[in-house]
Amino acid sequence: MTLPWGLFLALLAVTSAETPGCKIRVTSKALDLVKQEGLKFLEQELETITIPDLRGSEGPFSYNISEKIYEFLSTFIISGMGFLLDQQICPVLYHAGLVLLNSLLDTVPVRSAVDQHVGIDYSLLNDPVTSASNLDMDFRGAFFPLSEANISLPNQAVEPQLQENERMVYVAFSEFFFDSAMDSYFRAGVLRLELVGDKVPKDLDMVLRATFFGSIILLSPAVIDAPLKLELQVLAPPRCTIKPSGTTISVTAGLVIALAPPDLPQVQLSSMTMDARLSAKMALRGKVLQAQMDLRRFRIYSNQSALESLALIPLQAPLKTLLQIAVMPLLNERTKRGVQIPLPEGIDFVKEVVTNQAGFLTIGADLHFSKGLREVIEKNRPTGDHGPTSSPPQSVAPTS
Repeated sequence: MTLPWGLFLALLAVTSAETPGCKIRVTSKALDLVKQEGLKFLEQELETITIPDLRGSEGPFSYNISEKIYEFLSTFIISGMGFLLDQQICPVLYHAGLVLLNSLLDTVPVRSAVDQHVGIDYSLLNDPVTSASNLDMDFRGAFFPLSEANISLPNQAVEPQLQENERMVYVAFSEFFFDSAMDSYFRAGVLRLELVGDKVPKDLDMVLRATFFGSIILLSPAVIDAPLKLELQVLAPPRCTIKPSGTTISVTAGLVIALAPPDLPQVQLSSMTMDARLSAKMALRGKVLQAQMDLRRFRIYSNQSALESLALIPLQAPLKTLLQIAVMPLLNERTKRGVQIPLPEGIDFVKEVVTNQAGFLTIGADLHFSKGLREVIEKNRPTGDHGPTSSPPQSVAPTS
Protein backbone atom coordinates (compact mmCIF):
# COMPACT_ATOMS: atom_id res chain seq x y z
CA MET A 1 0.00 0.00 0.00
CA THR A 2 3.03 2.29 0.15
CA LEU A 3 3.07 3.08 -3.55
CA PRO A 4 -0.57 4.21 -3.92
CA TRP A 5 -0.27 6.48 -0.87
CA GLY A 6 2.92 7.91 -2.34
CA LEU A 7 1.24 8.59 -5.66
CA PHE A 8 -1.75 10.16 -3.95
CA LEU A 9 0.33 12.44 -1.75
CA ALA A 10 2.55 13.45 -4.64
CA LEU A 11 -0.48 14.58 -6.62
CA LEU A 12 -1.73 16.67 -3.72
CA ALA A 13 1.53 18.24 -2.58
CA VAL A 14 2.45 21.77 -3.62
CA THR A 15 5.47 23.82 -2.70
CA SER A 16 4.25 26.53 -0.36
CA ALA A 17 4.99 28.31 2.89
CA GLU A 18 1.25 28.73 3.45
CA THR A 19 -0.04 28.22 6.98
CA PRO A 20 -2.31 25.16 7.15
CA GLY A 21 -5.92 25.58 8.17
CA CYS A 22 -6.22 21.86 8.88
CA LYS A 23 -3.75 19.27 10.14
CA ILE A 24 -4.16 15.51 10.37
CA ARG A 25 -2.04 13.08 12.36
CA VAL A 26 -2.32 9.38 11.58
CA THR A 27 -0.78 7.27 14.33
CA SER A 28 0.73 3.80 14.12
CA LYS A 29 -2.51 2.36 15.53
CA ALA A 30 -4.41 3.60 12.48
CA LEU A 31 -1.72 2.37 10.09
CA ASP A 32 -1.89 -1.08 11.68
CA LEU A 33 -5.66 -1.15 11.18
CA VAL A 34 -5.34 -0.11 7.53
CA LYS A 35 -2.62 -2.73 7.05
CA GLN A 36 -4.91 -5.46 8.40
CA GLU A 37 -7.73 -4.41 6.07
CA GLY A 38 -5.30 -4.24 3.17
CA LEU A 39 -4.08 -7.78 3.82
CA LYS A 40 -7.68 -9.01 3.92
CA PHE A 41 -8.26 -7.40 0.55
CA LEU A 42 -5.14 -8.95 -0.97
CA GLU A 43 -6.16 -12.36 0.38
CA GLN A 44 -9.52 -11.95 -1.33
CA GLU A 45 -7.79 -10.99 -4.56
CA LEU A 46 -5.55 -14.06 -4.40
CA GLU A 47 -8.59 -16.27 -3.88
CA THR A 48 -9.83 -15.22 -7.32
CA ILE A 49 -6.84 -16.85 -9.03
CA THR A 50 -7.62 -20.05 -10.90
CA ILE A 51 -4.62 -22.32 -11.34
CA PRO A 52 -4.99 -25.50 -13.42
CA ASP A 53 -4.05 -28.79 -11.80
CA LEU A 54 -0.41 -29.68 -12.38
CA ARG A 55 0.94 -33.19 -12.07
CA GLY A 56 4.37 -34.55 -12.74
CA SER A 57 7.78 -35.15 -11.30
CA GLU A 58 11.16 -33.50 -11.30
CA GLY A 59 14.13 -35.45 -10.06
CA PRO A 60 13.23 -37.14 -6.78
CA PHE A 61 10.11 -34.93 -6.37
CA SER A 62 6.56 -35.79 -7.43
CA TYR A 63 3.85 -33.15 -7.33
CA ASN A 64 0.08 -32.90 -7.68
CA ILE A 65 -1.00 -29.23 -7.37
CA SER A 66 -4.72 -28.33 -6.93
CA GLU A 67 -6.33 -24.87 -7.16
CA LYS A 68 -5.81 -24.11 -3.45
CA ILE A 69 -3.13 -21.51 -3.76
CA TYR A 70 -2.14 -21.44 -0.07
CA GLU A 71 -1.53 -25.20 0.05
CA PHE A 72 0.47 -24.83 -3.12
CA LEU A 73 2.65 -22.06 -1.71
CA SER A 74 3.26 -23.78 1.61
CA THR A 75 3.81 -27.36 0.41
CA PHE A 76 5.68 -27.34 -2.85
CA ILE A 77 8.95 -25.66 -3.64
CA ILE A 78 9.90 -26.42 -7.19
CA SER A 79 11.29 -24.50 -10.07
CA GLY A 80 7.85 -24.24 -11.71
CA MET A 81 6.66 -22.06 -8.82
CA GLY A 82 8.55 -19.08 -10.17
CA PHE A 83 6.65 -19.31 -13.43
CA LEU A 84 3.24 -19.39 -11.69
CA LEU A 85 4.14 -16.50 -9.39
CA ASP A 86 5.36 -14.45 -12.31
CA GLN A 87 2.42 -15.20 -14.59
CA GLN A 88 -0.58 -15.21 -12.24
CA ILE A 89 0.09 -14.08 -8.67
CA CYS A 90 2.34 -11.07 -9.29
CA PRO A 91 -0.04 -9.46 -11.82
CA VAL A 92 -2.87 -9.72 -9.28
CA LEU A 93 -0.82 -8.02 -6.56
CA TYR A 94 0.42 -5.42 -9.02
CA HIS A 95 -3.12 -4.71 -10.22
CA ALA A 96 -4.49 -4.50 -6.67
CA GLY A 97 -1.76 -2.12 -5.59
CA LEU A 98 -1.56 0.29 -8.52
CA VAL A 99 -5.08 0.31 -9.91
CA LEU A 100 -7.67 -0.88 -7.43
CA LEU A 101 -6.32 0.81 -4.30
CA ASN A 102 -5.86 4.04 -6.23
CA SER A 103 -9.59 3.93 -6.98
CA LEU A 104 -10.13 3.94 -3.21
CA LEU A 105 -7.90 6.98 -2.78
CA ASP A 106 -9.86 8.74 -5.51
CA THR A 107 -12.77 8.88 -3.03
CA VAL A 108 -10.80 11.27 -0.78
CA PRO A 109 -12.21 14.80 -1.26
CA VAL A 110 -9.40 17.22 -2.21
CA ARG A 111 -11.23 20.15 -3.79
CA SER A 112 -14.97 19.65 -3.90
CA ALA A 113 -18.32 21.39 -3.53
CA VAL A 114 -19.85 21.53 -0.06
CA ASP A 115 -23.22 22.72 -1.37
CA GLN A 116 -24.51 24.90 -4.21
CA HIS A 117 -22.76 27.97 -2.77
CA VAL A 118 -19.26 27.09 -1.53
CA GLY A 119 -16.51 24.52 -1.91
CA ILE A 120 -13.66 23.23 0.26
CA ASP A 121 -9.97 22.92 -0.63
CA TYR A 122 -7.97 20.22 1.18
CA SER A 123 -4.82 20.48 -0.93
CA LEU A 124 -1.72 19.11 0.76
CA LEU A 125 0.66 22.01 1.41
CA ASN A 126 3.93 20.11 1.81
CA ASP A 127 5.39 16.65 2.12
CA PRO A 128 4.05 14.57 5.01
CA VAL A 129 6.29 14.34 8.07
CA THR A 130 6.84 10.78 9.23
CA SER A 131 8.20 9.40 12.47
CA ALA A 132 8.33 6.02 14.14
CA SER A 133 4.81 6.47 15.48
CA ASN A 134 3.04 9.14 13.39
CA LEU A 135 2.31 10.48 9.92
CA ASP A 136 1.57 14.24 10.01
CA MET A 137 -0.02 16.09 7.09
CA ASP A 138 -0.71 19.81 6.55
CA PHE A 139 -3.77 20.74 4.46
CA ARG A 140 -4.90 24.11 3.16
CA GLY A 141 -8.29 23.67 4.83
CA ALA A 142 -10.01 26.65 3.19
CA PHE A 143 -13.49 27.29 1.81
CA PHE A 144 -14.21 29.32 -1.31
CA PRO A 145 -17.33 30.60 -3.15
CA LEU A 146 -18.12 28.38 -6.12
CA SER A 147 -18.86 31.49 -8.18
CA GLU A 148 -15.27 32.68 -7.72
CA ALA A 149 -13.43 29.35 -7.41
CA ASN A 150 -10.53 30.92 -5.52
CA ILE A 151 -9.50 31.76 -1.97
CA SER A 152 -8.79 35.42 -1.25
CA LEU A 153 -8.98 35.49 2.56
CA PRO A 154 -5.42 35.57 3.95
CA ASN A 155 -4.62 33.01 6.63
CA GLN A 156 -3.37 35.00 9.62
CA ALA A 157 -4.58 32.56 12.25
CA VAL A 158 -2.48 30.61 14.72
CA GLU A 159 -1.09 27.43 13.19
CA PRO A 160 -2.75 24.39 14.78
CA GLN A 161 -0.51 21.99 16.68
CA LEU A 162 -0.82 18.26 17.28
CA GLN A 163 0.96 16.68 20.24
CA GLU A 164 -1.07 13.60 21.17
CA ASN A 165 -0.74 10.10 19.72
CA GLU A 166 -2.94 7.90 21.94
CA ARG A 167 -5.83 7.73 19.43
CA MET A 168 -5.72 6.49 15.84
CA VAL A 169 -6.25 9.89 14.22
CA TYR A 170 -6.07 13.53 15.30
CA VAL A 171 -7.50 16.42 13.28
CA ALA A 172 -6.83 20.09 14.09
CA PHE A 173 -8.71 23.10 12.69
CA SER A 174 -7.56 26.70 13.03
CA GLU A 175 -9.80 29.76 13.30
CA PHE A 176 -9.01 30.39 9.63
CA PHE A 177 -10.79 27.16 8.64
CA PHE A 178 -14.07 28.47 10.05
CA ASP A 179 -13.45 32.10 9.06
CA SER A 180 -12.96 31.07 5.43
CA ALA A 181 -16.29 29.22 5.52
CA MET A 182 -18.19 32.25 6.81
CA ASP A 183 -16.31 34.60 4.47
CA SER A 184 -17.24 32.39 1.51
CA TYR A 185 -20.93 32.29 2.40
CA PHE A 186 -20.88 36.06 2.89
CA ARG A 187 -19.29 36.62 -0.52
CA ALA A 188 -21.78 34.19 -2.05
CA GLY A 189 -24.55 36.52 -0.85
CA VAL A 190 -26.53 33.97 1.13
CA LEU A 191 -26.23 35.43 4.64
CA ARG A 192 -29.55 37.25 4.45
CA LEU A 193 -33.17 36.59 5.36
CA GLU A 194 -36.53 38.21 4.55
CA LEU A 195 -39.72 37.73 6.54
CA VAL A 196 -42.96 39.15 5.14
CA GLY A 197 -46.55 39.04 6.36
CA ASP A 198 -47.42 35.71 7.97
CA LYS A 199 -43.74 34.80 8.25
CA VAL A 200 -43.34 37.48 10.94
CA PRO A 201 -44.38 36.07 14.35
CA LYS A 202 -47.69 37.62 15.44
CA ASP A 203 -46.40 38.77 18.81
CA LEU A 204 -43.47 40.53 17.17
CA ASP A 205 -45.78 42.07 14.56
CA MET A 206 -47.89 43.61 17.33
CA VAL A 207 -44.86 44.92 19.22
CA LEU A 208 -43.34 46.49 16.11
CA ARG A 209 -46.59 48.16 15.05
CA ALA A 210 -47.01 49.56 18.56
CA THR A 211 -43.41 50.78 18.65
CA PHE A 212 -43.69 52.61 15.33
CA PHE A 213 -47.34 53.63 15.75
CA GLY A 214 -46.44 57.31 15.58
CA SER A 215 -44.88 56.86 12.15
CA ILE A 216 -47.51 54.44 10.83
CA ILE A 217 -50.51 56.63 11.76
CA LEU A 218 -49.21 59.40 9.51
CA LEU A 219 -49.19 57.16 6.45
CA SER A 220 -51.97 56.82 3.89
CA PRO A 221 -54.76 54.29 4.60
CA ALA A 222 -53.49 52.06 1.78
CA VAL A 223 -50.22 51.58 3.66
CA ILE A 224 -51.26 51.50 7.32
CA ASP A 225 -52.57 47.92 7.20
CA ALA A 226 -49.89 46.63 4.80
CA PRO A 227 -47.94 43.48 5.74
CA LEU A 228 -44.85 43.99 7.84
CA LYS A 229 -41.50 43.16 6.27
CA LEU A 230 -38.20 42.42 8.01
CA GLU A 231 -34.94 42.37 6.04
CA LEU A 232 -31.99 40.88 7.91
CA GLN A 233 -28.57 40.91 6.24
CA VAL A 234 -25.10 40.22 7.59
CA LEU A 235 -22.95 43.32 7.03
CA ALA A 236 -19.48 41.77 7.22
CA PRO A 237 -18.03 38.25 7.27
CA PRO A 238 -18.55 36.72 10.74
CA ARG A 239 -15.44 35.86 12.72
CA CYS A 240 -14.56 32.83 14.82
CA THR A 241 -12.68 32.91 18.12
CA ILE A 242 -11.44 29.66 19.65
CA LYS A 243 -10.36 29.60 23.29
CA PRO A 244 -9.95 26.78 25.81
CA SER A 245 -13.25 27.95 27.31
CA GLY A 246 -15.15 27.49 24.03
CA THR A 247 -15.74 28.64 20.46
CA THR A 248 -17.66 31.83 19.66
CA ILE A 249 -18.87 33.42 16.42
CA SER A 250 -19.24 37.22 16.22
CA VAL A 251 -21.82 38.55 13.76
CA THR A 252 -22.90 42.08 12.81
CA ALA A 253 -26.10 42.40 10.79
CA GLY A 254 -28.43 45.11 9.60
CA LEU A 255 -32.19 44.96 10.12
CA VAL A 256 -34.68 47.00 8.09
CA ILE A 257 -38.28 47.16 9.29
CA ALA A 258 -40.79 48.24 6.65
CA LEU A 259 -44.37 48.02 5.49
CA ALA A 260 -44.82 46.21 2.18
CA PRO A 261 -48.14 47.17 0.56
CA PRO A 262 -49.02 45.06 -2.50
CA ASP A 263 -48.13 46.70 -5.82
CA LEU A 264 -46.68 49.73 -4.02
CA PRO A 265 -43.14 50.67 -2.94
CA GLN A 266 -42.31 49.53 0.56
CA VAL A 267 -42.25 52.13 3.32
CA GLN A 268 -39.29 51.93 5.70
CA LEU A 269 -40.10 52.39 9.37
CA SER A 270 -36.64 51.92 10.85
CA SER A 271 -33.18 50.50 10.28
CA MET A 272 -30.85 49.26 12.98
CA THR A 273 -27.67 47.32 13.55
CA MET A 274 -27.59 44.05 15.45
CA ASP A 275 -24.50 42.65 17.15
CA ALA A 276 -24.72 38.99 18.12
CA ARG A 277 -22.38 36.47 19.65
CA LEU A 278 -23.01 32.79 19.08
CA SER A 279 -21.49 29.83 20.86
CA ALA A 280 -20.47 26.95 18.61
CA LYS A 281 -20.12 23.33 19.66
CA MET A 282 -18.21 21.17 17.18
CA ALA A 283 -18.70 17.45 16.69
CA LEU A 284 -17.46 14.77 14.32
CA ARG A 285 -20.02 12.26 13.01
CA GLY A 286 -18.70 9.57 10.70
CA LYS A 287 -16.37 11.72 8.64
CA VAL A 288 -18.49 14.90 8.75
CA LEU A 289 -17.60 17.92 10.90
CA GLN A 290 -20.78 19.47 12.32
CA ALA A 291 -21.54 22.55 14.42
CA GLN A 292 -24.39 23.44 16.76
CA MET A 293 -24.95 27.19 17.28
CA ASP A 294 -26.61 28.93 20.23
CA LEU A 295 -27.36 32.65 20.59
CA ARG A 296 -25.56 33.98 23.68
CA ARG A 297 -25.36 37.77 23.45
CA PHE A 298 -27.41 40.23 21.46
CA ARG A 299 -27.85 43.99 21.24
CA ILE A 300 -29.40 46.47 18.82
CA TYR A 301 -28.73 50.13 18.16
CA SER A 302 -30.01 52.70 15.70
CA ASN A 303 -28.16 53.84 12.62
CA GLN A 304 -29.76 57.26 13.00
CA SER A 305 -29.14 58.59 16.51
CA ALA A 306 -28.45 57.70 20.13
CA LEU A 307 -31.96 58.89 21.01
CA GLU A 308 -33.52 56.40 18.63
CA SER A 309 -31.27 53.70 20.08
CA LEU A 310 -32.89 54.34 23.46
CA ALA A 311 -36.31 54.03 21.85
CA LEU A 312 -35.34 50.61 20.48
CA ILE A 313 -34.62 49.11 23.91
CA PRO A 314 -38.15 47.61 24.19
CA LEU A 315 -37.45 45.69 20.96
CA GLN A 316 -34.36 43.98 22.38
CA ALA A 317 -36.19 40.99 23.87
CA PRO A 318 -38.70 40.33 21.04
CA LEU A 319 -36.02 40.60 18.35
CA LYS A 320 -33.78 38.21 20.27
CA THR A 321 -36.72 35.81 20.39
CA LEU A 322 -37.12 36.26 16.62
CA LEU A 323 -33.53 35.19 16.07
CA GLN A 324 -33.94 32.17 18.33
CA ILE A 325 -37.13 30.86 16.71
CA ALA A 326 -36.70 31.93 13.07
CA VAL A 327 -32.99 32.33 12.32
CA MET A 328 -31.08 29.89 14.52
CA PRO A 329 -33.01 26.79 13.35
CA LEU A 330 -32.20 27.66 9.72
CA LEU A 331 -28.56 28.19 10.59
CA ASN A 332 -28.28 24.93 12.52
CA GLU A 333 -30.02 23.02 9.76
CA ARG A 334 -27.15 24.00 7.48
CA THR A 335 -24.30 23.49 9.96
CA LYS A 336 -25.69 20.08 10.91
CA ARG A 337 -25.10 18.89 7.34
CA GLY A 338 -21.48 19.77 7.99
CA VAL A 339 -18.41 19.35 5.81
CA GLN A 340 -16.51 16.16 5.05
CA ILE A 341 -13.03 15.52 6.43
CA PRO A 342 -10.49 14.19 3.86
CA LEU A 343 -10.87 10.47 4.49
CA PRO A 344 -11.43 7.63 1.99
CA GLU A 345 -14.90 6.21 1.49
CA GLY A 346 -15.80 3.38 3.85
CA ILE A 347 -13.68 4.70 6.74
CA ASP A 348 -15.35 6.68 9.55
CA PHE A 349 -14.28 8.34 12.78
CA VAL A 350 -15.60 6.90 16.05
CA LYS A 351 -15.19 7.71 19.75
CA GLU A 352 -14.27 11.30 18.96
CA VAL A 353 -13.15 13.79 21.62
CA VAL A 354 -13.11 17.56 20.89
CA THR A 355 -10.61 19.77 22.72
CA ASN A 356 -10.43 23.55 22.43
CA GLN A 357 -7.01 25.21 22.38
CA ALA A 358 -5.88 28.82 22.01
CA GLY A 359 -6.67 29.64 18.37
CA PHE A 360 -7.54 26.12 17.19
CA LEU A 361 -9.38 22.97 18.18
CA THR A 362 -8.37 19.33 17.94
CA ILE A 363 -10.44 16.19 17.53
CA GLY A 364 -9.03 12.82 18.51
CA ALA A 365 -10.78 9.71 17.23
CA ASP A 366 -10.41 6.08 16.29
CA LEU A 367 -11.13 4.65 12.84
CA HIS A 368 -13.84 2.22 11.83
CA PHE A 369 -14.24 0.48 8.49
CA SER A 370 -17.95 0.87 7.78
CA LYS A 371 -17.36 -0.94 4.48
CA GLY A 372 -14.79 -3.51 3.49
CA LEU A 373 -12.02 -2.39 1.17
CA ARG A 374 -13.22 -4.79 -1.49
CA GLU A 375 -16.76 -3.35 -1.41
CA VAL A 376 -15.48 0.22 -1.79
CA ILE A 377 -12.97 -0.69 -4.49
CA GLU A 378 -15.53 -2.67 -6.49
CA LYS A 379 -17.91 0.30 -6.31
CA ASN A 380 -15.22 2.67 -7.58
CA ARG A 381 -13.46 0.25 -9.94
CA PRO A 382 -12.49 2.08 -13.14
CA THR A 383 -14.93 1.52 -16.02
CA GLY A 384 -13.90 -1.41 -18.17
CA ASP A 385 -11.49 -2.76 -15.56
CA HIS A 386 -11.91 -6.52 -15.24
CA GLY A 387 -8.71 -7.47 -13.52
CA PRO A 388 -5.01 -7.49 -14.28
CA THR A 389 -4.21 -7.17 -17.96
CA SER A 390 -0.51 -6.53 -17.62
CA SER A 391 2.18 -7.43 -15.19
CA PRO A 392 5.04 -5.43 -13.71
CA PRO A 393 8.42 -5.62 -15.40
CA GLN A 394 9.30 -9.28 -15.82
CA SER A 395 12.10 -10.74 -13.78
CA VAL A 396 14.48 -13.28 -15.22
CA ALA A 397 14.04 -16.66 -13.56
CA PRO A 398 17.27 -18.20 -12.33
CA THR A 399 18.49 -21.17 -14.29
CA SER A 400 19.23 -24.41 -12.52
